[in-house]
Amino acid sequence: MVATPTQVLAEVFGYPAFRGDQQQIVEHVTAGGDAVVLMPTGGGKSICYQVPALCREGTGIVLSPLVALMHDQVAALQMVGVRAAALNAAMSFEERRSVEEAYAAGQLDLLYLAPERLSSPGTIELLRQSKIALFAIDEAHCVSQWGHDFRPDYLRLGALAVEWPDVPRIALTATATPATHREITERLHLEQAKHFVSSFDRPNIRYQIESKGQVRQQLTRFVRDQHAGEAGIVYALSRRKVEQTAGWLRDAGVDAVAYHAGLPAAERLAAQTRFLREDGVVVVATIAFGMGIDKPDVRFVAHIDLPKSVEGYYQETGRAGRDGDAAEAWMAYGLADVVQQRQLIEGGDGDEFAKRNQISHLNHMLELCEIVHCRRQYLLRYFGQELGEACGNCDVCLDPPKLWDATVPAQKLLSTVLRTYNERGGRTFAAGQHIDVLRGVGSERVTQLKLDELSTWGIGADLSVAQWRGVVRHLLATGQLESQGEWGVLAPTEASKPVLRGEQQVMMREEVVARAAGRSNAKKQAATADLTEAQAEVFEKLREWRLGEAREQGVPPYVVFGDATLRGLATHLPRDAEALLEISGIGQAKLERYGEAVLELLSASV
Repeated sequence: MVATPTQVLAEVFGYPAFRGDQQQIVEHVTAGGDAVVLMPTGGGKSICYQVPALCREGTGIVLSPLVALMHDQVAALQMVGVRAAALNAAMSFEERRSVEEAYAAGQLDLLYLAPERLSSPGTIELLRQSKIALFAIDEAHCVSQWGHDFRPDYLRLGALAVEWPDVPRIALTATATPATHREITERLHLEQAKHFVSSFDRPNIRYQIESKGQVRQQLTRFVRDQHAGEAGIVYALSRRKVEQTAGWLRDAGVDAVAYHAGLPAAERLAAQTRFLREDGVVVVATIAFGMGIDKPDVRFVAHIDLPKSVEGYYQETGRAGRDGDAAEAWMAYGLADVVQQRQLIEGGDGDEFAKRNQISHLNHMLELCEIVHCRRQYLLRYFGQELGEACGNCDVCLDPPKLWDATVPAQKLLSTVLRTYNERGGRTFAAGQHIDVLRGVGSERVTQLKLDELSTWGIGADLSVAQWRGVVRHLLATGQLESQGEWGVLAPTEASKPVLRGEQQVMMREEVVARAAGRSNAKKQAATADLTEAQAEVFEKLREWRLGEAREQGVPPYVVFGDATLRGLATHLPRDAEALLEISGIGQAKLERYGEAVLELLSASV
């Protein structure tokens, strides 16, 4: 008798009920339908293809770019009794042959492949040797050629519809604007698929963005004072800054490791393994780290450089709080970040269309930083969703910025930019030079170029450099200024004319550097925030036991049990096997593997 989706969910994965759209998606794919699924990170996308694969005849083929994490994903499935395996370049010839033989013999429920493997000789022939239950295309936004994370190998996945027209396909992603959603549909030939678009909202994540001052001190204060002993990810733009930042944090007493593509493979693996399998480790990384991170108890994601796009920012911050507990997304950014990103784009290899697309992405990211209303409303609107009222869980909602009328300073700045162009033979300069003119700061270069003869010389001495940089950022974000060329020179746009004529007011936030925002539960870690003192003590004992089990088996602790399951055990203190099965996250396989040990530990704790 074939198990129903609800039976598989309970008996294999130990969950009493589906969440959100999961049941509709699972039933649709199990019945043989194609699906496009847009669901936020932590929303439970994997259940949407794992359960149908177990309900249908054959092997579910999962196409995922996450080669580095396939081992843990497969281990988690094997832990609950699912016959799962992966094929990737990191495996030995003997390991690959063993998996191929198991697949051909129909002995696998799920097989994970990287998309580029479909181009390898023999892969298509191998897949033809056994019945396929479904194709799951994870991180499907990678098919978007002008998106933030394009992967050429994804373009070949549309051919699956031709080769296996009767096999259901499900494409899943957490980061898709309406335009990317259309591209996924068209490029993967999913025009007849049913579309499931969940809310992009992650209400448990608090968004906080501040101006970059002494970023070393800002980051250290945020990590050490607000997230001591908690797991987190810090993103930096360059490899050098990654290593420097990890050093800063270690000097401040934080257990931090560095991760970037330039490190030896063994060092990268060691850093990733420590982060995934130990508690309270902070990894400092370039964006090469993180896609598909399954670690559910990441309590914060921090950016010390401006991300390249809202999509990238949303995906990276979404790696926090996958377990649904309180988490935080913190970022410090400055004008230099904008200039640096523009220089990277201008100096890149893409054509003009690609560069304009990247500039557009960057401008939206800057706009998110500069807005004076709810950040979550902006994020959701960017992905095509409206949030009726302010979220109450971002820095703008919790500590509304003081606004000031920056119309006159904006006019002064725009006038200076125009004058350096019109009165200096078509020349203009980067932000720093214009700010020096406005503040009347002399130098040999100023004298040489006769900038001190401009009518705007010294008319902005009443504002600090930080405030003027804030004005520049705001005008860039709102489109009155643009940054051009390798040196990030400023140029006014058509949108600046109403400001210059006094027809449009410029209201912006006060420039506040290093504003610290506390958390309502800052003194109590998220994992134990709702537990009594006695329950928290049991939780810590369970966590210590879990860590020992995980080390013995060579898997991350969350593969054994997630924090939510440990909280359920600490709260309800089940006394027998039947009661254990009532705890979310405990299915039949885990009951058989861990039930006796857990009951013994709980009994000793009462």
